[in-house]
Amino acid sequence: MEKKHIVVGVTGGIASYKALEVVSKLKKLSFDTTVILTKNACEFIQPLSFQIISQNLVYTDMFEEPRNWEVEHIELAKKADAFLIVPATANIIGKVASGIADDLLSTTIMATKAPVIFAPSMNSNMYNNPIFRANVENLESLGYIFIRPFTGKLACGDEGIGKLPDPEYIVNEVMDIFDRNDFSFPVRSYDYSYDEEEKKLPAMEKEKNYYDDFRGKRILVTAGPTVEAIDPVRFISNHSSGKMGFALAEEAAERGAEVLLITGPVALETPRGVQRIDVTSTEDMYREVHFNFDWADIVIKAAAPADYRPEVYVDQKIKKASGDFNIKLTKNPDILKSLGEIKGNKLLIGFAAESNNLLEYARGKVENKNLDFIVANNILESGSGFKGDTNHVTIIDSEGKMSEYNKMTKKQVAHVILDKVKTYF
Repeated sequence: MEKKHIVVGVTGGIASYKALEVVSKLKKLSFDTTVILTKNACEFIQPLSFQIISQNLVYTDMFEEPRNWEVEHIELAKKADAFLIVPATANIIGKVASGIADDLLSTTIMATKAPVIFAPSMNSNMYNNPIFRANVENLESLGYIFIRPFTGKLACGDEGIGKLPDPEYIVNEVMDIFDRNDFSFPVRSYDYSYDEEEKKLPAMEKEKNYYDDFRGKRILVTAGPTVEAIDPVRFISNHSSGKMGFALAEEAAERGAEVLLITGPVALETPRGVQRIDVTSTEDMYREVHFNFDWADIVIKAAAPADYRPEVYVDQKIKKASGDFNIKLTKNPDILKSLGEIKGNKLLIGFAAESNNLLEYARGKVENKNLDFIVANNILESGSGFKGDTNHVTIIDSEGKMSEYNKMTKKQVAHVILDKVKTYF
């Protein structure tokens, strides 16, 4: 297989040092890499470090004396199979969105027809700024690709979204993009031929395929059970395996969405292209879901959180006694209902796992929790519900329309659910 060439653009941010490990991992995977450092990036990390790791010349200045007799930004733009901007500041994203080409990196991005992948890193207030979000949405509509930052402790001391993902995660995302497009990258096609009849330039068009039908959408999925501790040894939980939620997260990522998966304790690997947050209790899940709710366009609540928790947690193991032992339970917050109260224009999907009166209870949840639709299944039916790899579901929407599906794999059910989601946009 021909060695593929990735141009890595490094912009000025405290996370610039992570780009060294990204380049190192790409080299180990036999990618040829060339690095462009912005002037601000050079304040954080030296070009020589990248030159040693990439084993290629490092470019920093638009007007430095050429190393070869070529127009460097054009040659780099032509030979790249992909561009990866890591970390990508609000500045470089704003430049590209506005068509500004005032340094080597922005000029080279402007000149390339290869896919451009941004890995943003910044303060959470900057990331959530409506101007920045509009820039991202504009670029996504043109086929540019974004790797969503992680949520966590930021360099400035704040807590929130904006943390650059781990280098391994970024490289896996790049590999996934290559896999999806079979190295051909049908992302953007330019047609500047003059249309004499219309007297205008045709718009830039993005080639459509199955993987892109959720591109630009942000989906929050919950999965698995929650665990409510009684003492350091014992707990209350349920039989949810998380398989349905994980299948939804995987399917959404494969179809181009940005996916955040918030999961209780399960023994499942994180799907490629999905950001994962692990929680334990229902209150933990409530906090994480509400913290990330504003980010999402679509929320699919596939988790089975515990409805009750012990009123008092005992911090020492409770010793067995001769008589009965009673535990007083208190009600946990209803995550789905709380989201329905604030959902606004977001799409909200719930699940109903019941052992009797399935359709009656499911319809009640659609109305009481302000859902767009619900996915109902009978947990006592063979091949349906918890633990298994298959499911038999009925989808009921807010208008009462009901669609029943024969037993199928949970991956196929995820596909059906997302096809239903598509009808809303």
